Amino acid sequence: MMKEISPVNITDNAVELIGHKWMLITAGDRESFNLMTASWGGIGFMWGKPVAFVVVRPNRYTYEFIEKKEYLTLSFMGEEFRSALRVCGTTSGRNGDKMAAAGLSPIVTEMGNVAVEGADLVLECRKLYSDALKESGFVDKSCLEKWYAEDNPLHRMYVVEIMHAWIKE
Repeated sequence: MMKEISPVNITDNAVELIGHKWMLITAGDRESFNLMTASWGGIGFMWGKPVAFVVVRPNRYTYEFIEKKEYLTLSFMGEEFRSALRVCGTTSGRNGDKMAAAGLSPIVTEMGNVAVEGADLVLECRKLYSDALKESGFVDKSCLEKWYAEDNPLHRMYVVEIMHAWIKE
């Protein structure tokens, strides 16, 4: 059972939540969607709105869904889902039902967006801004060298408004 809260009442540490526990980014609708594990991003306040930002490489299948839709969800799972998160981070949805392969089940929000059942926290978000990261933007070139080899494309960053937030009761 999930209880809706105001985004200002999210008490989790975003660095711990995203960087260590990871999140599932899901985009699409009940008929067709995909999800992926992500451990890069943030939560904050920008343009007078509660926001999150996520980065997705254009070669990821989930990227196609994010590009086509206005909304996406971020599902933050407990430690008991760690193996499912690994599956979602290493398996492509192009080849089958990744959510089922991970042993996860979808839930559909009132707005028709898909999130993951069993999450401790779900954020339903609307895209505000997106742009591709650019080599010229890296002030610290060691980040570019470490994370982006020739066969590893630069991410696209999305700043998304947190429209709804739910916590597990």
